Amino acid sequence: MLKPFALLPIIAVLSVSTQAATLPGDAANGKKLHDARCTSCHDDSVYKRQDHKVKNLEGLAQQIRNCEHMTDVTPGKTHANDLVKYLNETYYKFK
Repeated sequence: MLKPFALLPIIAVLSVSTQAATLPGDAANGKKLHDARCTSCHDDSVYKRQDHKVKNLEGLAQQIRNCEHMTDVTPGKTHANDLVKYLNETYYKFK
């Protein structure tokens, strides 16, 4: 018989997997979009710097909207979700 505390690691792993899966978007497509559009203005150092302004998923989505205004490219909600998912999984790791 399993003791209740023996299930905690299993529950923790399932919880993290569920959170990541609930974020809408397709990270593979987000990478393609990123490589085609975002790298014409900056490299990935903006995501790695210690003083980045993006602090959460909402901020990340807002930054993508800001970039859209600067480039006059409007990818639409689906592509924006793909970019958020890719950037979050690759660099930010917000929950």
